[in-house]
Amino acid sequence: MRSLQSEIEQRGRRIFKLVEEHPEPLFSKAGFYQRLMALSMRDERFKVQLFRFVDVLPSLRSSSEIVEHLEEYFADTRDGFAPFIGAGVRLVRIVPWISGRVLRWNVSGMARQFIAGKNPDDVMATLRKRRAQKIGFTVDLLGEAVVSETEADEYAARYLDLLESLARETKNWSDPLGKNSELFPVVNLSVKISALYSQMSPADPADAIAHLAPKLRPLLRRARELGAFINFDMESYAHKNVTLELFKSVFTEEEFKDWPHAGIVIQAYLRDSEADLRDLIEWGRARGTRFAVRLVKGAYWDYETMISRQNGWDCPVYFQKPESDVNFEILTRLLLENETIVTAAFGSHNVRSIAHAQALADELGIDRSRFEFQLLYGMAGPIKRALVEMGYRVREYCPVGELLPGMSYLVRRLLENTSNEGFLRAKFAENVSAEELLRDPAELVKSDGAGPPEASASAKVPADKPVPATAQDRYRKNGASLGTAPGDIYQNSPLVNFVYKDSQDKMQSALREVRKRFGEKHPLVIDVEKVWTDNLTPSINPSEPTEIVGYAAEAGIPEAERAVKAARAAFSKWSRTPFEERARLLERAADIMERRRYELSAIEVFEVGKPWNEADGDIREAMDFCRFYAQQMRRLGRPRLTQQVPGEESYYHYWPRGVALVIAPWNFPIAILCGMASAALVAGNTVIMKPSEQCIICGAMLMQIFEEAGVPPGVLNFLSGHGSVIGAHLVDHKDVDLIAFTGSREVGLKIWESAGITRPDQRQLKHVICEMGGKNAMIVDSDADLDEAIGYSIYSAFGYQGQKCSALSRLILLEENYDRVMERLIPAAASLRIGNPEQPGIMVGPVIDEAAYRRILDYIQVGKSEATLAYQAKEVPPHGYFIPPTIFTGVNPDMRIAREEIFGPVLSVLKVRDLDEALEVANGTDYALTGGFFSRSPANIERVKAQLEAGNVYINRSCTGAIVGRHPFGGFKMSGGGTKAGGEDYLLHFLVPRVVTENITRHGFAPEEMPEYREEFLWPAAR
Repeated sequence: MRSLQSEIEQRGRRIFKLVEEHPEPLFSKAGFYQRLMALSMRDERFKVQLFRFVDVLPSLRSSSEIVEHLEEYFADTRDGFAPFIGAGVRLVRIVPWISGRVLRWNVSGMARQFIAGKNPDDVMATLRKRRAQKIGFTVDLLGEAVVSETEADEYAARYLDLLESLARETKNWSDPLGKNSELFPVVNLSVKISALYSQMSPADPADAIAHLAPKLRPLLRRARELGAFINFDMESYAHKNVTLELFKSVFTEEEFKDWPHAGIVIQAYLRDSEADLRDLIEWGRARGTRFAVRLVKGAYWDYETMISRQNGWDCPVYFQKPESDVNFEILTRLLLENETIVTAAFGSHNVRSIAHAQALADELGIDRSRFEFQLLYGMAGPIKRALVEMGYRVREYCPVGELLPGMSYLVRRLLENTSNEGFLRAKFAENVSAEELLRDPAELVKSDGAGPPEASASAKVPADKPVPATAQDRYRKNGASLGTAPGDIYQNSPLVNFVYKDSQDKMQSALREVRKRFGEKHPLVIDVEKVWTDNLTPSINPSEPTEIVGYAAEAGIPEAERAVKAARAAFSKWSRTPFEERARLLERAADIMERRRYELSAIEVFEVGKPWNEADGDIREAMDFCRFYAQQMRRLGRPRLTQQVPGEESYYHYWPRGVALVIAPWNFPIAILCGMASAALVAGNTVIMKPSEQCIICGAMLMQIFEEAGVPPGVLNFLSGHGSVIGAHLVDHKDVDLIAFTGSREVGLKIWESAGITRPDQRQLKHVICEMGGKNAMIVDSDADLDEAIGYSIYSAFGYQGQKCSALSRLILLEENYDRVMERLIPAAASLRIGNPEQPGIMVGPVIDEAAYRRILDYIQVGKSEATLAYQAKEVPPHGYFIPPTIFTGVNPDMRIAREEIFGPVLSVLKVRDLDEALEVANGTDYALTGGFFSRSPANIERVKAQLEAGNVYINRSCTGAIVGRHPFGGFKMSGGGTKAGGEDYLLHFLVPRVVTENITRHGFAPEEMPEYREEFLWPAAR
C-alpha cells in the first residue's frame, strides 16, 4: 500500500503535467502589468512604492494630480529601474492629460485581472465564460470598510440586489459535475459581515449579533427561496469570534436550522483554527443539518502581525508559511473525516495542499463530487483547468465592485502574487521544481528549527510558547538591536485583547466586584499613617450621579503642612538611596497593577466614565511609566565620564531636586498621576501626590499600590482635597521644590506664575513641569484615504467624549474634498454607540461632572450662534452627564469654538482653499499639543512633518493614544513647557546635574584611562 506522501506526489505531478500543457506566466496580462510585477519581485522598495501608488491612484481626480504623485513616488527610483520609470516620469511631464489617462487605464486593467466586474450586470459576462469552462462561482461585494450605518444599510441592499440578479441570470444553469449537485447550488454569494455593521466591537459580540442578524435574515430568507448558497467570509482576527458566533446563532434559529446551504470560512494560518473547526463540527452535529466550510490559508497575515506587534499581543497567526501549510493539512483531514455533516471547499492555489486533499479523500473513500476546490478570480488559471480536467468541482471567488472600494482587495492580491513565500510565484515566476513544491511542509518547519503546529490549537497562544528564531528577530520589540545591552531594552505592556471571551468575562467580573464596594471610605496617607479628617469627599459615577463610588478624606491646610514636613524629613535618606532600589520599587508597583488590572479598569469605568478599552489603556500606560522610568533611571543613575583627559577625572551625574508636588487631572486618573509621581520617586525626590477631586478613588488605589510595593514612610504622601485650598497652598510653599502639573491652561499658568515668586526662607528656585491643553487640528488632504480619515477623525474627536488633551477639536478640510468628507463624516458620527461605559463596546459615555456638562452645553450654544450646527445626536441616556456628539460647519478660525479648548464631544469643521491655508489655520492657535494629517502624497506628508506646530504630529492615524517610550507626549506654546512624558529626557526635569572633578595626578603619575561609568556617589557607601 502506497504512503499518503506518495499519493500526494503522484497527484501533484499529474496537476503539474496538465498545467504545463497550457503554459501561462504568473501575471497573465502582458506588458505594463507583467513588467511592473517583475520589478516588484526584484526590489522591495520599488514594490512598496508601487503598491502605494496603486492604492492612491483611484482617488486622484485629475491628470495633473496623477503626474504629481507619480513623480513623488518614483522620481528617485534607483537600482536599474531608473530608465523604465524615468522615461514614464518624463513623458507625464510633457503630456500629462494623455499620460494620466494611460496610467489610470493601465491600473484599472491591473485591477480587472482580480476584480470580475464593476456591477452585477458586468460580472455576468465573466461568469458565462467560466460556465463554458465548467467553473462555478461565488461572488463577493468589494469595499467592506463601512464607517456608518447608512453605508452598512446600503451594502445590505446591494447584497440583496446582487443575489436577485445572479439568480435571475442563472436560473437555467446547472452544476457542471451533476453528481451530488444538491450540495452545491449554482448561485453562491459570499458575505463580509463587517460591511453590515459599522460599530462592531470585539468586546461586545452580543451587540454585533443583535445588529447583524436582522440585516442578514432577509438575505438568508431570499437565498433559501431562490435555492442559493450563502457563505460567511472571514476577515481580520478581531472579527473572527463574532463571525463564528453569528453563524452558529442565526443557523440555529428555527427558520434556518434545517437549511444546509450555508457556509463559513476557516483560516488555517490562525493558531486557534483547529479549535474553532472542532467547535463548529460539534455544533453542526448538534444542529443535525449539513453545513459547509471553506478552508483557506488566510489573507491578512501582514495586518495581523503588525497589529499584534503594536499592541504587544500574542500573534494569532503562524510566523512561518510552512506552519500554515501543515495546519491546512490537519484541518483538511478534520473536514474530510467529518464529511457526513460538513461539506468542504478547499481554497488554495498550492498544488501540494490541493493534492493532499485529493489523496486523503481517496484514502477515506470520499467521492470527488462531494467536495470542491475554490480559487481566486484572475489567479492560477492553469491549475483551475487542470482540476476541471481531472473531474473535480472548481469554483472561482469573484469580487465585484468599483476600483476605489476594491483597492484593499487588489493590494492583498498583489502582495500574494509577489510574496517571497507564495506558491504561485515559486511555480510560475521562479520555476521551482515540482519535487520541492510537493515536499511535506512539516519538513520545512522543522528545518527552520521549530516544530509543526500542535495537533490541537489552543484558544490563545501561551506566553511561553517558543517562537522560531527568525520570528524572534523579525518581531523584536521597539526596534531594539541585537547589540543593545539587555538592561536597555524596554518593552511596553500589552493591551488587554477583548477579542477573547476570557478577557470579557474578567472585565465583567471586575465590574461586579467593584460595584459591591461602592461607598467605601479612603484616608489620606501622610508619613505612612492613615489620616482621617472631619470631611469626606464623595466620588460620583458620572453615568449615574445618584451612585457614590466611594469617599476620601478631605485634606486641609494642616494636613498639607504635615505632608510637606514628612516629605522633607524623608528626603535626606531617600535621595541617597541607590537608584536600583528606587527602580525596583517602581517595577514592583507595575507588577501589582498588572495583578489588579481589571479591578483598576473597572474603577475607572465607574469613577470617570471611561469605556473598557480606554480604561485598560490607562492602566497599561501607568505600568509602562513605572517600567520605562525604572529603565531610564538605570541609564542615568551611574556617573558618566565627561572626557578622557590625562591626570583628571570629571564625572557628570544627577541629584534629585527635593520635595515634589504632583497635581494630576481626572481624564487619565491613574496613568498621569502615576507617571508624574513615579518619575519623581525614581529620581530620588519625595512626593506629595494630589489627584483631581473627580478621581479620588483612583488616587487612593494608586497609593495602596505603592504602599504594597514597599514605599518608605514619608517618601510618598497622598492628599485629596480642593485644589483651590491645598493645591494653591502647596504651590506657594517654601519647602516644595518641584511642581509637576497636568491640567487646564488657567490653572497651569497660575502655577507657573506663582512658582516664579521666591518666598522667604525658600532654599532653591522652584522647577515647574507644566502640561496643559490643546486645540488640536487634523488636516485631510485631497488624496486622503477617506475610510481611514473618517474612522480616525471620529475616534479622535469623540473617543472618551473628547475629554483628552490630545483630542481632535478642529477638522480642516480642503475645499476640493470637503463635500466627499462631510457626506461620510455626519453619518459616521450618527452611528456612534452612546451609553453607559459599563457596557462593552461603548465609545461615547458621560462627561466627568455637572460643571463640565453645563460648560460644554454653553459652548454648544456659542457654536450655534457663531457657526452652523451640522449634526447633533438626538438620543442620549436620560440620566447622567451625557453630551450628544456635536459637529459644527461654517467655522472660521477666529470663532471661539475654533480657538478655545472645550474638552467635550464637539468638533469644528473648517474649509480651506489649499494646504497652505490649512497649515496657516492649524498653526494659528495658542496651543501646540497634537496635530494630524491624512494624505497619500509623499511631498505633502514631508511638508507637514516639517511645518505643523505640535508636540506630537500624527500622519494617517488617530491624534490620540500616545504610548510610553514610543510616542513621548507633550506640547509647547500654551500647551506646556516642552516636556515629554514617557520620553528619554523626561526624568531630567526631576533632577539637577552635578559634575565632580578630581585631579588624579600624583607626583607626575596618573592612570592612563578612566572608566566611562563609575558607581554612584553615596556615603556611607552602600554595602
